[in-house]
Amino acid sequence: MTAIAKLPSHGTASAVAAPRPVPSGLSGRMKAAIIVRLMLSDGGELPLKSLPEHLQAALTEQIGTMRSVDRATLRAVVEEFIAMIESVGLSFPGGIDGAIRMLDGHISTSAASRLRRLASASVKADPWDRIATMETEKLLPVLEVESVEVGAVMLSKLAVSKSAELLGKLPGDRARRIAYAINQTGNIDPETVRQIGLSLVAQLEQQAVRAFEAEPHERIGAILNFSPAATRENVLDGLRETDDGFATQVRRAIFTFADIPARIEGRDIAKVIRGVDQATLVTALAGSEAEKDKVAADFILSNMSQRMAASLRDEMSEKGKVAEKDAEAAMTAIISAIRDLQSEGELVFKAAEAEAG
Repeated sequence: MTAIAKLPSHGTASAVAAPRPVPSGLSGRMKAAIIVRLMLSDGGELPLKSLPEHLQAALTEQIGTMRSVDRATLRAVVEEFIAMIESVGLSFPGGIDGAIRMLDGHISTSAASRLRRLASASVKADPWDRIATMETEKLLPVLEVESVEVGAVMLSKLAVSKSAELLGKLPGDRARRIAYAINQTGNIDPETVRQIGLSLVAQLEQQAVRAFEAEPHERIGAILNFSPAATRENVLDGLRETDDGFATQVRRAIFTFADIPARIEGRDIAKVIRGVDQATLVTALAGSEAEKDKVAADFILSNMSQRMAASLRDEMSEKGKVAEKDAEAAMTAIISAIRDLQSEGELVFKAAEAEAG
């Protein structure tokens, strides 16, 4: 904007407030060309590469057809441009991909996928703009199965950092072959590149949309986390009989009171008990009847101040026998507090060990 700021005017404030009328013969494209030419003349950096290619081409063609404008016209265009910028109250992302990213979490994945497919079908749409926004995990499978020539085009069109990441995840021989194929893309015409992009977008958008983000064993594990112990063990026994491997995955996804010593760092116990009221904590500790639950209770008590541990032991002694359902409810409250800390990034689980037997 330095070049615009240097433009002579008779009072900047009044010029912005009441810009001179722009000659009626100037189109919007011509005005854009004038602003771009002025800013480039001052050595300004313009992010024109972020525009769709058809707009880049239209702007370039317009600049190529123009010769000169007089100072009055230049000043009028600049003043109109400044007034337009200062009058903006709200801006939108521009393009369907930007809109979908802005609405992420507010519209369904199936609706987002359909909108992207419709946008990709547009004559003016550049398919590589869509591909550039995709995560490497989604692009990698396509890069692994497509021809090396198509892979070379893809890596040439993507940002260097993303291409380097993709290349690093490919097997060595495959990576070398695609890298060499880039050497053969020098004479490929733009329309062929666009058609390759359209084909890849169609292929990528046809990939099944997952109804559930979590894996099956994670979903079952989350349900069993809050189920009574008897129900949990019965379900796990049934899964072991049907599919022992899947049952092991589910067991690793489950986090129970008894898992606290193996999955929680001792230094994090202070965070955990801060999120649980003392009466609930006493009930859970006093109701630890099973051997594994007793180990967890001792682990919790040993990772707090001696004074607090002694006070809790006194309350546990006074409480006496705890009903099983009350103990389970209290333990579940502690597990919920731990899960909340994990989801907020305040606590990280230690790796789960393989289930014995």
